Amino acid sequence: MDVAYLSMALSQGQVQQQTSISVMKKVMNQAAGNADFINKMMGETDLQALQHAAQPHLGGNIDIKG
Repeated sequence: MDVAYLSMALSQGQVQQQTSISVMKKVMNQAAGNADFINKMMGETDLQALQHAAQPHLGGNIDIKG
């Protein structure tokens, strides 16, 4: 086997592995940021306000005719 070819192939494999790890770290950081944002928004949101925003037409009128 050619030593130069083997060295080049090994170097290329290391670069690909480092690139994959770098991309994976960025994706994991973004996912963690998204999860933190969702948790923050859900913690600050009142359940009734959320339900009213989803269905604003409910609960506005009462039928008192019997």
